[in-house]
Amino acid sequence: MTTIQLSHAQHAILAYAIEHTGGKIEWFPDNIKGGARTKVLEGLFNKALVTRDSTDWFVAAEGYDALGRARPTPATFHPDPEIEAAVSAAEANWAQEKQVAAQRQLKVGVEGKPRMRDNSKQATVIQMLQRPEGATISQICAATGWQAHTVRGTFAGAFKKKLGLNLASEKPEGSERIYRIV
Repeated sequence: MTTIQLSHAQHAILAYAIEHTGGKIEWFPDNIKGGARTKVLEGLFNKALVTRDSTDWFVAAEGYDALGRARPTPATFHPDPEIEAAVSAAEANWAQEKQVAAQRQLKVGVEGKPRMRDNSKQATVIQMLQRPEGATISQICAATGWQAHTVRGTFAGAFKKKLGLNLASEKPEGSERIYRIV
C-alpha cells in the first residue's frame, strides 16, 4: 500500500473538513490566500483526495484513507410510498401510450393486417397485378402517374416487405417484363 505524502497545509485542510464541515472544504490556514488556495486544491485533486461539484470542494473517499479516517457511510435511502406509487402509475401510463402510438403508426386493422383504402393508387396497382395477364411497369405508370423507379420501389418496399405479397415476373421475348402477384 502506498502512502500519500501531504504537505502540512494539505493535511490541515483535509482534517478540518472531515472533523468540522462533514467533508466540505471551507477553511484554509491564514497563511494560504488567493492563488495559493487554488494550488493546494489542485494538488489535492491531482492526488484524487478531493472532488468537486459545480461550486464546492469535498474530501473524497481517498482523502479519508490518506488521513487514516473511516470513510463516511452513505445515508440509508427510504423511498416515499406516495412518490413510488405515482412513478409506477406514470410508467404504466407511458407504456400504454407507447403501445397505442405503435398501433396507430402501424395502422393495423382488426384482423391484424395493414389497412388499405380501396380507391388508392396502391390498391389499383394490386388489382392490376392480380389479373391473370399481370401488368407491365409502363401500364402501371400510365394508370397511376408514377415514374418507373417509384413502381419498382413500391414493389420492393410496400408490396414485398410491408404487405408480404409474393411477386413474380417474366420477360417474354420481344416485349416488356410482366409482373404478377402469385
